[in-house]
Amino acid sequence: MSKPEVTRREFLKEGGTLAAGVTATLASVPYVHAAGSDEIRVGVVGCGGRGSGAAEDVLQAARNVRIVALCDYFRHKALGLRKRLYSFAEDARVKQLGNKVDVPEERCFGGLDGFRRVLECDVNYVILATPPGFRPEHLEACVAAGKHIFTEKPVAVDGAGVRVCLKAYEEALKKGLGIAAGTQRRHQGPYIETIRRIHDGFLGEILTARCYWNQGDIWFRKRESGMTDLDYQIHNWYHFVWLCGDHNVEQHVHNLDVINWALQAHPLRCLGMGGRTRPYTDPKVDGHIYNFFCVEYEYPNGLRVHSMCRQITGCDGNLPGISGVAEVLVGTKGVCQVNSFTINGQPVVPRETARRYANPYIQEHTDLIESIRSGKPINELKNVTESTLTAIMGRMSAYTGKVVSWEQALNSKEKWRPEPLTPDNLPVPPLAVPGKTALV
Repeated sequence: MSKPEVTRREFLKEGGTLAAGVTATLASVPYVHAAGSDEIRVGVVGCGGRGSGAAEDVLQAARNVRIVALCDYFRHKALGLRKRLYSFAEDARVKQLGNKVDVPEERCFGGLDGFRRVLECDVNYVILATPPGFRPEHLEACVAAGKHIFTEKPVAVDGAGVRVCLKAYEEALKKGLGIAAGTQRRHQGPYIETIRRIHDGFLGEILTARCYWNQGDIWFRKRESGMTDLDYQIHNWYHFVWLCGDHNVEQHVHNLDVINWALQAHPLRCLGMGGRTRPYTDPKVDGHIYNFFCVEYEYPNGLRVHSMCRQITGCDGNLPGISGVAEVLVGTKGVCQVNSFTINGQPVVPRETARRYANPYIQEHTDLIESIRSGKPINELKNVTESTLTAIMGRMSAYTGKVVSWEQALNSKEKWRPEPLTPDNLPVPPLAVPGKTALV
């Protein structure tokens, strides 16, 4: 039998004060859930691995949740998720909460405009989990339609998209809409307590920081028979910048978000480098992303942050005491290994407590739903947008070899999405070459 997740009282006793605003209360069932009886009617836009996971997570996050519509560019993925969710709805936890899947085939949509069909359905909570190149357009439309949103990270791939997201953030505030982001560390009890201690001065003055996401090769999908250029690029989206932003934006944004959170700031400028060791012949086939980056960021008061990410199989991922995915801060009073929840080698949260704490992928939905039902909706869009721009400016610097400031990245004329999105003859820029690729 699995152990029950830790209660707020146990956490206070074992690990310190939980940060304000975190809804980590335990009911008579072993998972955290949101209070209230107002129905949450969910539409899912993007039915790949992350969208499928988020759909299952929301069914476990709160009472009175009903999934009513699904959409993916490839409609067969929406139909596949429909089948999976009807099976998942038989889970004891989902039944205990009274949650349902109510998606007839006619509410499974496909194509580029399928997300608009979802918004026309009786939904009040939309999960956005498509490739991030579509995120600004989808966020803007959801806010305009008055929907609460759970958005995966990152939320843009260029400065133009960032500007759309920042505007959507302001509009959502005016409308009282809730927005949570897939930066799940901000909903993970041990991370929250570790960051709280940093903010409370346990490290003294922060002197420097570093973060990493070093792993093996990422997946690559071959073109299937009958696919148009647009089909193929969306099918193999991780390898085209207009869709993914490159891997330091799509993935390393998690670690950069933790650094921004801990420092309560975003960088002023950066200088980066990177490249590609993966075989590369034709960008329309192979894609045109890098597979390693190294960026130095300058934050206010001259504080420097070293950032590194890599997707190359056969390389070492760890240093002693530092995993391949990590965030570390150094201050006048010592060192914090944020991802391990330790300060000067001592655990901030006891390991047993950390293991038992609520699943952050579920908790982020719980927190959003509870905030909506309480009439005080959270809005995380600005935080995740600033972390996204932090990653984008690093890519811009690595691609060009130039120092890039926050203002340059934010106001850049760079726009990666091809216009129009024609089915075939869709252009793909060549691989960026530092010193030759222009900064725009």
